[in-house]
Amino acid sequence: MFVLTVDQRRSRRDVDRVDKLIVELEDHDLVRPFQRTAGDEVQAVVSDPATVVDLALELVARKHWSTGIGVGPVEEPLPKETRAGRGPAFELARVAVERAKSSPGRVAVEGTDLDSAADADTALSLVAVLVARRTDEGREAIEQIRRGCTQTEAARALGISKQAVSQRLSTAGLQIEIAGRRLTERLLKRADI
Repeated sequence: MFVLTVDQRRSRRDVDRVDKLIVELEDHDLVRPFQRTAGDEVQAVVSDPATVVDLALELVARKHWSTGIGVGPVEEPLPKETRAGRGPAFELARVAVERAKSSPGRVAVEGTDLDSAADADTALSLVAVLVARRTDEGREAIEQIRRGCTQTEAARALGISKQAVSQRLSTAGLQIEIAGRRLTERLLKRADI
C-alpha cells in the first residue's frame, strides 16, 4: 500500500492551499481520500503505483508542495478517516515528507523494502526534477498533448508552428518523462511487496 503525506511549502508566508488541493485531487483513484492531518499537511492512501506517480508529479508541477511516499503495510481494515490510519506505510510517509522538503524534486520515497524503495526514490526524483524545471511554454505544449491533441492541433491552440510545438515537447523532455513514469511505477510495484 502507498501513503502520501503532502506538506505545503513556505506555508507561513503563503495562503493556506490545503482545502483547494483536497478538492482538486478528489477525482484520483484513492483508497482513502486526501484529508488534512495537521496544519498545512494532507494525507491519502493509494493502492495503484501509476496513481502514486501521477499524484507526485502533479504536486511537483504545482510547486507548492513537498511529497513523501510511504510504501508498506497498513493496519486493516483502514479506518474511514485517512488521518486515523496506522502502520508502517504511514510512518514511512512521515519520514519521506521530511526528507522531501530538502530534496531537489521535493519528493521522496521510503519503504519497508529498503533497496526497492531507494530505487523508486531515485527514479521518481529524476522525473520530478525534469518536471520542476520545465518552462511555462513546455508545460503548455505538454498539456495540449495530454488532452489528446495532435501536434498540429496543439500548434493551432497555442498559436505557434507545429515545429515549435515539437521543439517545446523535446526540450520539456516529454518522452523521458513517459519512460521515467513507467520505470517508477514498476519500481514502486516491486517495493510494495
